[in-house]
Amino acid sequence: MDEQKGEPLMSEDVKILVVDDESIVIKSCMTVLKSGGYNAEGVLSGREAMQKMEETPYDLLFTDLKMPEIDGITLIQWIKKKRPETGVVVITGYPSQETIRDALDVGIIDYVPKPFTPAVLLDVTRRAVEWVKGTTAVEQKPQDEFPPSMLQEIDRVIQQYKGKPGSSIPVLQRCQEIVGYLPPQIQKIVARGLKTSAAEIHSVVSFYSFFTMKPRGDHNIRICLGTACYVKRVEEVLSKIKNSLKIDVGEVTEDKKFSIETVRCLGACGLAPVMVIDEETYGAMTPKKVPEVLAEYS
Repeated sequence: MDEQKGEPLMSEDVKILVVDDESIVIKSCMTVLKSGGYNAEGVLSGREAMQKMEETPYDLLFTDLKMPEIDGITLIQWIKKKRPETGVVVITGYPSQETIRDALDVGIIDYVPKPFTPAVLLDVTRRAVEWVKGTTAVEQKPQDEFPPSMLQEIDRVIQQYKGKPGSSIPVLQRCQEIVGYLPPQIQKIVARGLKTSAAEIHSVVSFYSFFTMKPRGDHNIRICLGTACYVKRVEEVLSKIKNSLKIDVGEVTEDKKFSIETVRCLGACGLAPVMVIDEETYGAMTPKKVPEVLAEYS
C-alpha cells in the first residue's frame, strides 16, 4: 500500500531486477513482466546485481541459482544483509528438493522452474508482490481483528506440533480450517510459533494447491497455468470464466458462490487444458464449455 495515500500499489510502481547468466532468460522475463505492467530490468551476473542494488532499491529480485563467479545463494545472502526489504524469487532449471531447501534456508519467497509459461511467471510475481507489501488484492482483516478465540486455537495447534519434523503442513492445514484461508498475518504467526522463516511458510502455502491466501467462495475454481494447459490456450478459458463471473483471480463473487484461483499444476496434463471446481476435474476445457459447467453449480 502507499503509506501516504493508502492506495493499492500499482504494478508499474513495482521495481523488479532479473539476474541470470542466460540473456534469453532475461529477455523472456522482461517481456512477460513488462506485459504485466511491471518496471523490470535485467543483468547477467550476481556482481552486476549487487552494483545495481547498491544504487537502487528493488521490490523484487528474480535470480538463477547456478551462475559463474557469484552464485544465486551467495547473492541472496548478500541481499538479506544489504537489502532485506527486497523479496527474492528463484528461477531455476534444477528445482530439486535440495536446491530449493537451500534457497528456502536463506529466505526466498517462491521459485519458478525453467522453462516457465508467461502465465506462471505473472502469477508468481503477483503473489510475491502481495507478500512483500504485506497485503493482497482483496481486503483483509488486520491481525488484531481476528477473534481472540481464533488466535487462541491457532496457538494451541502450533504448540501441539511445535518441534515435530514436517510440522508446517499439518499446522497450516488446521489453520486454514480455522480461519478459512491463510493471509500473510496468519502465516507470520505460524512462522514465529514454529521458529522458522516467514518466507519458508509462504513457499509451502504457495506451492501446494490446497492452500489459499484468500477467502474462497462456496465453489472454488482452480485453473492450471502449467505448460501443457498453456499451449492449449487455457488463458482463453480463464478469461471466459472471469468475464462470466465478473471477478478476477483471487476474488469472490458478490453472492459468495464462486472464487477463482490459479495453480502451476493439477496433475492431469493428459486432460489439458484443465480446471477443477471443488473436487471435480474438467478436462479439455474450451471457452464454449464454461457456461454449461458453471450452470451445474448455479
